[in-house]
Amino acid sequence: MTEDKIIKNALISVFHKDGLGKIAQKLSQLGVRIFSTGGTQKFIEDKGLSVKKVEDLTSYPSILSGRVKTLHPKVFGGILARREEKNDQLQLAEYDIPEFDLVIVDLYPFEKTIVSTTDKQDIIEKIDIGGISLIRAAAKNYKDVVIVSEMSQYDELLEILGQGKSTTLAQRKKFAAAAFNISSHYDTAIFNYFNENNDDVFKQSIRQKKELCYGENPHQKGIFFGKIDDFFEQKNGKELSYNNLLDVDAAVNLIGEFNECTFAVLKHNNACGVATKEKLIDAWKEALAADSVSAFGGVLITNREVDEETANEISKLFFEVIIAPAYNKDAMQILCQKKNRIVLVQKEITLPNIQFRTALNGALYQEKDVKTDSISEMKTVTNIAPTNEQISDLEFASKVCKHSKSNTIVFAKNKQLLASGLGQTSRVDALKQAVEKAKNFGFDLNGAVMASDAFFPFSDCVELANNAGIKAIIQPGGSIKDQLSIDYCNVNNMSMVMTGARHFKH
Repeated sequence: MTEDKIIKNALISVFHKDGLGKIAQKLSQLGVRIFSTGGTQKFIEDKGLSVKKVEDLTSYPSILSGRVKTLHPKVFGGILARREEKNDQLQLAEYDIPEFDLVIVDLYPFEKTIVSTTDKQDIIEKIDIGGISLIRAAAKNYKDVVIVSEMSQYDELLEILGQGKSTTLAQRKKFAAAAFNISSHYDTAIFNYFNENNDDVFKQSIRQKKELCYGENPHQKGIFFGKIDDFFEQKNGKELSYNNLLDVDAAVNLIGEFNECTFAVLKHNNACGVATKEKLIDAWKEALAADSVSAFGGVLITNREVDEETANEISKLFFEVIIAPAYNKDAMQILCQKKNRIVLVQKEITLPNIQFRTALNGALYQEKDVKTDSISEMKTVTNIAPTNEQISDLEFASKVCKHSKSNTIVFAKNKQLLASGLGQTSRVDALKQAVEKAKNFGFDLNGAVMASDAFFPFSDCVELANNAGIKAIIQPGGSIKDQLSIDYCNVNNMSMVMTGARHFKH
């Protein structure tokens, strides 16, 4: 038996009618009998085309307010019947069931509904039963049936129909694969809606993808799965790379901690410069001053509209990406002068509160660290309390520290990042690295504050900090030897606050 199949009968039942008219007209021109239901049937009839009611085929009306329309043996028999099986053909003849060679069905917009409403009944009614069943049945029998499962496939179907009523096995298999992709994604969305408070099972499905030039390195394939256009509007530049996206993710999460005018520079997922100031130009200059060397080729981000003055200063530096909520006309013109420079406008969108990554032969899943150390939660544990200025800097330093790779030490003064020690296996090494870096860029640490992402198991860190000029420290606490660090601070007139919240970032 030939692998090519002729479309004689088509079943059409869709929620979205856009583009369907051309399909129906083409099928009619080719002499294909069209069967349909409800609104789709009326839509086709209004085009002046002949259409047979599914109700006439089944001898049953649509019931339960439309919940049951196509769920009938005469419908599913016509889809699932194997053309080469003699017994199947005999039963089709016995029960007067037509063979459906083409099924065009889409699904109720469940995902859009859960975003647009909290009405549980409305959400439940958008769980498709008949549509998903038709899709799976037709896809299962792809050897004989073409399944078109969403309107994005209409152009491809029209192209095939332009050659006649015949379809190849390869074409039908391709449509079937797409159908199972759609159905599995749909079921995952429904499952996760019902499973919001249950972490016994891990299911994620993302259908949108963006091919990247490569992964972390040129010999690695890279793909971004997601709707990046929902988050950014790209105004200029080349395609974002895998490494760009990692830095952009880190930048967005860091800047989300700040409400005041703030500028940050990131490199390899860590902040190499951050500053909060009244004027954007000052925030930029002080952010850059923290590490002008690492800033080269980095990712820049701010939470304010970029003006012409700031854009002129920024353009003196070579950087890969800049992110801001807005740019004035002159600033945009300045920043877009270099064709490869990526200029992104960040839209208002909420990031997911879950995180996951591959590990070994599975996945690690966790809630996102959404806790921000606030002044109200700082507990002074030393005899001397920090000044108001120090408290403000401690809060600033803690935010930067939270978004830096562990082990981390951060120095700050006047809401400016002075230096940090990042990703060290020893907290002492992280502190020494931060001290050395501050010296290299000419910063005086006297009067600066220090933040640590985790507790001090011994007093060696506070001693090193004191020797460098630090007089106020923020850390989570929680070591059985916390008192050693507290005692050292008391003897040396240092203040220390504890937050009770560790912020490891691996």
